[in-house]
Amino acid sequence: MPFKPLVFSGVQPTGNLHLGNYLGAIRKFVVLQDQMDCLFCVVDLHALTAQLVHEDLKDQTREIAAAYLAAGIDPEKHIVFNQAAVPGHAQLAWIFNCVARIGWMNRMTQFKDKAGKDRENASLGLLAYPSLMAADILLYRATHVPVGDDQKQHLELTRDIAQKFNIDFSARIAASGHGVELTNGDEVINGYFPMAEPLIEGPAPRIMSLRDGRKKMSKSDPSDLSRINLTDDAETITRKIRKAKTDPEPLPESVDQLEERPEARNLVGIYAALSDRTAQRVLDEFGGQPFSTFKPALAELAVSVLEPINAEMRRLKADPGHIDAVLKDGAERANVRAQQTISEVNEIIGLL
Repeated sequence: MPFKPLVFSGVQPTGNLHLGNYLGAIRKFVVLQDQMDCLFCVVDLHALTAQLVHEDLKDQTREIAAAYLAAGIDPEKHIVFNQAAVPGHAQLAWIFNCVARIGWMNRMTQFKDKAGKDRENASLGLLAYPSLMAADILLYRATHVPVGDDQKQHLELTRDIAQKFNIDFSARIAASGHGVELTNGDEVINGYFPMAEPLIEGPAPRIMSLRDGRKKMSKSDPSDLSRINLTDDAETITRKIRKAKTDPEPLPESVDQLEERPEARNLVGIYAALSDRTAQRVLDEFGGQPFSTFKPALAELAVSVLEPINAEMRRLKADPGHIDAVLKDGAERANVRAQQTISEVNEIIGLL
């Protein structure tokens, strides 16, 4: 039978969540939960690749879960859990480490960016974490993954791993009875893993720094003025938008004219994403007007969207026992699905 449509995605618990995380991921999750079955994960094992020793990893994990719930994700209708609570993620990642090729990993641009010039001192986890990301997705045989532009390469790697596994074990998959007939060029093979599709939607798939429109908004930027945190209050949000870098020209009339104006393009994109409009519709309203007019409107909109989430996050974080119970229930439900995949993969590979 064909693969059942299923969404998997996750957010890493490293530092404060910001507007880019919300618009690029969590806001999409809320929409997707009305369209398909979903698993939303706090990818705490991935956090170890960025920093091995954490003083507050548990609290950061709870904060991501609180953001999911505060934004409107239903943990009863769907599954909300943390990655480390389901051992199948690490088990399948090891198998995928043996499927993936070193050359594939060396081509990952994020590894090059994060490892910098001193790659010999980078952790093996940093090099191999796209294999763990593939395991996160394929452990549930997910068919769709909401990703930002910077994660498209990793999803392509996930597809490469799935394809190589399907081809290498095609005969065994067929013999096991667990596969689905897939087309590989002109050949029909028995595949076990789906070729997960990226979901990149909305007018602002990548939110940039408020201080530099050429840099992605980041938790690690030393300037807090570069980002709007989901924990920022209304006054702080307004102040950060007021201080956001711009150019001296008024807003243009068309999207094409934003091409060489990164800061203007970013602020228009943020307004468009927060208001569920296209960038052109925003310019239809504000084109020709100065930033002194546009920024207050953007601040008012941002506060109206983010302040209720901020308040609900504070309420949830005050009751960590409730968050832990949601994660525990989600992990138990996720583990049932995960163990079925691990059992079937072991059978296909030939492990006892």
